[in-house]
Amino acid sequence: MRYSQEHKAQTHQRIIDEAARLFRRDGVGATGLQPLMKTLGLTHGGFYAHFKSKDELVETALQHAVEQLRSKSQEAMASDQPLSTFIARYLSSAHRADPGAGCPLPTICAELGQRGQPSTTTDQLIQDRLAMLESKLDGEDAAEQSVLMFSAMVGALLLSRSVSDPQLSDRLLKTTRKLLIEQTEAQP
Repeated sequence: MRYSQEHKAQTHQRIIDEAARLFRRDGVGATGLQPLMKTLGLTHGGFYAHFKSKDELVETALQHAVEQLRSKSQEAMASDQPLSTFIARYLSSAHRADPGAGCPLPTICAELGQRGQPSTTTDQLIQDRLAMLESKLDGEDAAEQSVLMFSAMVGALLLSRSVSDPQLSDRLLKTTRKLLIEQTEAQP
């Protein structure tokens, strides 16, 4: 049975949406193509009508995840206290609890680095976030401060998701959030 181009495009987008969610939630290695397609009610063989390989899907899903989060970042940066808002949202218990809808850096990108498969999408995401933070920081060391801030945020989120003790997890988020926000408020 042949499907219309519109149906094929919708199916293609459903695969990307679900892959972006699962890769962020479970990781790339833990997300098999067969279970991914089954979740969508599709066959494993049908995957290859949409993508050449899992690696192609990973890159496409990563790009999609970045686009999904762009408006949230822009919204935070448009607030009265952009840095504090962005930090508070990033280092929130809600973000920690829903990795499938959150920043891909703590899951997908860490795994790609381990596998020796760095991504230009990761480069662009990090450069965009650093520029965004730097634009709201004052001083000659704004570029360095943006690196420190963003690295601390991603690291704290990753660590908070990896521990079994809920109090320790909260402590990692709260302490990092508090210190980073204090740092931004101390800016001249």
